[in-house]
Amino acid sequence: MGKGASMAPSSSSSLSEGMMKKILLSYAYVLIWIFLSFTVIVYNKYILDKKLYNWPFPISLTMIHMAFCSSLAFLLVRVFKLVEPVSMSRDLYISSVLPIGILYSLSLWLSNSAYIYLSVSFIQMLKALMPVAVYSIGVSLKKESFKTDTMANMLSISVGVAIAAYGEAKFDSWGVILQLGAVAFEATRLVMIQILLTSKGINLNPITSLYYVAPCCFVFLSIPWIFVEYPILKETSSFHFDYVIFGTNSLCAFALNLAVFLLVGKTSALTMNVAGVVKDWLLIAFSWSVIKDTVTAINLFGYGLAFLGVAYYNHAKLQAMKAKEAQKKAAQADEEAGKLLEERDGEGMGKKTDAQD
Repeated sequence: MGKGASMAPSSSSSLSEGMMKKILLSYAYVLIWIFLSFTVIVYNKYILDKKLYNWPFPISLTMIHMAFCSSLAFLLVRVFKLVEPVSMSRDLYISSVLPIGILYSLSLWLSNSAYIYLSVSFIQMLKALMPVAVYSIGVSLKKESFKTDTMANMLSISVGVAIAAYGEAKFDSWGVILQLGAVAFEATRLVMIQILLTSKGINLNPITSLYYVAPCCFVFLSIPWIFVEYPILKETSSFHFDYVIFGTNSLCAFALNLAVFLLVGKTSALTMNVAGVVKDWLLIAFSWSVIKDTVTAINLFGYGLAFLGVAYYNHAKLQAMKAKEAQKKAAQADEEAGKLLEERDGEGMGKKTDAQD
């Protein structure tokens, strides 16, 4: 008895230690993702802003990122074999991956271009429209069912962003168009991943996504680059490629994809959404205090309203996921109970037959 009693506290303490370790690791993944996402956004702003590093070539910067990420993803998948590739035919690549790659390249091009015209804080406020865009496109493509309460929530987010835009001190129409375009393309990409890949049983993690998507992004972006940025870069003889700046910037972009892989794999996509909200507030505070961007009271009120809408949307998604999981477990329990009853009936019939014999 004494021996068993002494073992019980030991097992419970080891269990609590294991749980604590899991919780601490989850927080570590969240902090790493927030830090890298924060770094990439501020670093891109630094490079592209005419008042800072003054290299306003968003297509070129995106192509550098894609070339770097493609190379590292190839090494991880094909050379070091740390990540398993997905079996994919050429027809499937052209019909499914290529459209997603084009949407991704357009999203990155426009979002990087917006940094030239808008403040970091205002860009984060406009990004709050992402759930609105994803839901609206999902409904239009019949991947989401229309719900009045969800649409009302989407409208509250939109109103909040509109108020934040109204209070923006350095409002630039072209910058807003670029950022809204980036949100629309990214939302379309997320919905198309469900339609073109997930529905076919193809699940790409961030590394295999880069392995398949980044090369076609690079090729697609080279078309507008030849006409838009290459002639200007050719005439700018004073420019010398800074391997330290662009190398570390690209490394941060690749590390961010690894962090997404860790965060979603070890926690959930919903955790990343919640962490994203924390990151947005940190970026707004950084933009105001360090970069000295103007953040008005109307800005904060509008974004606060949008933030509440996004928080409610994430909460509703979490409740829906829990309800779905509970239904799945109930169905499995019913199935197991049914099998047990069938086995018992079979045994009973067997005993009756033996008795008759």
